Amino acid sequence: MIYLRRKIDDFLRAWKMNPCRKPLVVKGPRQVGKTESIRKFSAEYYENVIEINFVEEPKYKQITADGYKAADLIKNISRIDPSKRFPEGKTLLFFDELQEFPEIATSLKFFCQDGRFDVICSGSMLGIHYSRIESNSVGYKEDYEMHSLDFEEFLWAKGYGDAFTEELLKHMVELTTFNEVELSVCNGLFLDYCILGGMPAVLREYIMKGTFEGSLRIQRQLLADYEEDVRKYAGGMDQTRILNVFRQIPVQLAKDNKKFQISKVASGARFKDYRGCIEWLSDAGIINVCYCMNYPELPLKGNFDETKYKVYFADSGLLVAMLDEEAQEDLRANRNLGVYKGALYENVVGEALTKSGYRLYYYKKGDSTLEEDFFVRTAQNLIPIEVKATNGRSKSLRTLIASDRYEEIQYGIKLTGGNIGCENGIYTFPYFCTFLLKRYLKQKH
Repeated sequence: MIYLRRKIDDFLRAWKMNPCRKPLVVKGPRQVGKTESIRKFSAEYYENVIEINFVEEPKYKQITADGYKAADLIKNISRIDPSKRFPEGKTLLFFDELQEFPEIATSLKFFCQDGRFDVICSGSMLGIHYSRIESNSVGYKEDYEMHSLDFEEFLWAKGYGDAFTEELLKHMVELTTFNEVELSVCNGLFLDYCILGGMPAVLREYIMKGTFEGSLRIQRQLLADYEEDVRKYAGGMDQTRILNVFRQIPVQLAKDNKKFQISKVASGARFKDYRGCIEWLSDAGIINVCYCMNYPELPLKGNFDETKYKVYFADSGLLVAMLDEEAQEDLRANRNLGVYKGALYENVVGEALTKSGYRLYYYKKGDSTLEEDFFVRTAQNLIPIEVKATNGRSKSLRTLIASDRYEEIQYGIKLTGGNIGCENGIYTFPYFCTFLLKRYLKQKH
């Protein structure tokens, strides 16, 4: 099976080289490649790996029977399986499917203090249990959040190296347009990425076959698995409501007003009944929530209305897989995004910003047409980002930049299907450059 290069690879190597490393918790939604990446890393860097999967081997939940100290756990693991060996300084303990047994996180403090063994924990749905894990190990662990592949990792999978990415960034920094070949190649790659998303199972099939054959089947299986997780991990009555919200996302994104409306989810649905559903899906890493700012100014934290939000899929390929049959056929056969064009590009941009480490915010002024899709910040500036499905005029963007009322907004960014350009403080970039925005802004400032 081909291994897809991931950004966590460099992080794990740096973690291993740090003499003061703490136990590591890798969290992220299901099937984004956590276990695979950790296994590859551990095989390269450790003589001895003890892997315990709490789903496949629930008997190991008994290892805390005598307490959480490293010595007690080692002793009990050895009792269950006498063949396991623990040479000091050469052993990695890998606790997988942590969501099945979050109590093990209490041991991280003791492993950290003990220092003889390295520990990595991993699991999906960890956001749901994170308050328990955090309280049990605060100060004694390091966290890493993993997502499905971003566009840069997709480019790696397609054989494009770091020099290709650097060339794209150079175009952005120097504001030099792409030639026809560059634009055609990058747009083609990006459209493939939009349709496929970044789930490793989907991309591996695509890389091996060179076509979309089988991709929809895998995506739909992933969706079924996510729904199964809702039934397994969400308590009681909330399950139906969470699934109702999940299934409504494509419908609401296809509308001009993409604000998520609970009233449209089910007959008689009220915000207070569904409040926890959005948070549950967000904590599980299945969706990205974009909150409406109270006013377009810094700071962003606390400056938003938690009752007004847009909801995007954390992986755009799963959004595509939920579209109706006709849209599927048109998209894969003819590469036509149809009515979903605006929804898909906005979702992909929200996904790219989240994977770059940004939180998502938008703005809509209640008594006017002033509206902006996303905002990011630098140390001093607030930067509005507009996602255009067509190359129309950017009235809101121009208003925000020109007005004296928004003094922290000096310029804006427009993402389109066209080329690079700059006019009146609006920097225009093709959609496929979104994953580089954070690096671009760092260089610009």
